[in-house]
Amino acid sequence: MAARLVPARLRPGDVLRVGGTGLRTRPLRAFLSALGIAIGIAAMTAVVGISSSSRAELDRTLAALGTNLLTVAPGNTLFGKDATLPAESVAMIARIGPVEQVAATGKLSETRVYRNDRIPAARSGGISVQAAHLGLPATVAATVASGTWLNAATARYPAVVLGATAAARLGIGAAGADVQVYLGRRWFTVVGILDPAPLAAELDSAALVGWPAARSYLGFDGHPTTVYTRTADTAVEAVRAVLAATANPQAPNEVKVSRPSDALAARQATDRAFTGLLLGLGAVALLVGGVGVANTMVISVLERRAEIGLRRSLGATRGQIRLQFVAESLLLSAVGGLGGVLAGVAVTAGYAATRTWPAVVPGWASGGGLAATLLIGVVAGLYPAIRAARLAPTQALAGA
Repeated sequence: MAARLVPARLRPGDVLRVGGTGLRTRPLRAFLSALGIAIGIAAMTAVVGISSSSRAELDRTLAALGTNLLTVAPGNTLFGKDATLPAESVAMIARIGPVEQVAATGKLSETRVYRNDRIPAARSGGISVQAAHLGLPATVAATVASGTWLNAATARYPAVVLGATAAARLGIGAAGADVQVYLGRRWFTVVGILDPAPLAAELDSAALVGWPAARSYLGFDGHPTTVYTRTADTAVEAVRAVLAATANPQAPNEVKVSRPSDALAARQATDRAFTGLLLGLGAVALLVGGVGVANTMVISVLERRAEIGLRRSLGATRGQIRLQFVAESLLLSAVGGLGGVLAGVAVTAGYAATRTWPAVVPGWASGGGLAATLLIGVVAGLYPAIRAARLAPTQALAGA
């Protein structure tokens, strides 16, 4: 009785060698197909990486500046008019136990600042003029880029400190005794320029004068328009709950209390929405790359009919033919996926370096990208593999 012939099983190493044959014999086509996959994965990895790096920078900034800063501002009356904070509101807020620092600014709505007295009144550059308490920089974690902050002496005289944006709009690069601006129809000496203040961005476009000088020279009524409160980390919510009633006991409903870090978090939420859009575009690019891989595999089957027929004639089973072409598709996608992940990481690192951010690429982004490419490889190679396996040996050899 004749012994039954059993087809030899392909070992994993054999599968890789057979699957890599098509890539080695057609390197340019394989490169272009892998490039489509790489572009999609690189786009997705870079978008996630840059977004994560931005969030890491925000977390680092908030950790350095603190999230325990609360702001108090007047809201609206029951009749829709602008409310005012009592002049005593700062002193009353300072009496709250967990409050560590309090400082206020008072906006002078009718006062403008110009580089000189020759500039038309309408060209104010959007710079606000505000009276400021001496403890303002320490409370909002602002630093001085040039010159000095106001002190007990300069706060009583025509001296001004400019925010970073205000100084740029006025064309002033550095403070000095001979640097003056035309403010409230008189000359004020620029004694300092602030760095950008992340937790009090409104100060960037402001010209800040001392509280006593604002009263003496600019007709300031003494009512604060923004009160900045630094409190103990463990008591932020408790202090926030009583700030309105403390600032204006007679009309707490006319007081707005907010946390600057909430605005930063809202901006971050907008960034995340934009990131979702970019991820969608990356997914489309990845889909296009998958179509390219499928197209390459179909053409490969058509071009290699003779090879398929010869292997079938020599005893290769349909399953082994399917495995060969699925393995080839997987290798092609894996090469593109790995290249895309490396390119995405490089783009993230380069962009983060230009912005002095920490470079962060989540592990799930890299792993998910590779997993997506393998899935695409299986899907893209399955139909061509089944088609190749269905070819009869004589049909494949006859059509070669």
